[in-house]
Amino acid sequence: MKLLLDENLSRKLVPFLQDDYPGTTQVCLVGLERETDREIRDYAADNGYILVTKDDDFRDLAEVLGTPPKLILLRCGNRDKAAVLRILREQREHIETLLASEEIGWVEVA
Repeated sequence: MKLLLDENLSRKLVPFLQDDYPGTTQVCLVGLERETDREIRDYAADNGYILVTKDDDFRDLAEVLGTPPKLILLRCGNRDKAAVLRILREQREHIETLLASEEIGWVEVA
């Protein structure tokens, strides 16, 4: 399961997520820093990413357009990079289990 981190998440997280989520990147690292939410969503879908964000706009797009991509919505506020990394690592199995279901398009984690 590879992740595409939204702009609101630090690109510095990427190397630390590779063991748990190989192939993970961040939108700025793939040239999407000036793109719309729809274009970021479409990139994630076209390239097999699960989109990780704190932004409810992506959930709203998923409600209208469906999946892929599936989403991980972080509900941890403005926590530091270490806290976000810990959340994604500690909840990996839970996230994978939920997102494996065809009926589930997003998960919220805190």
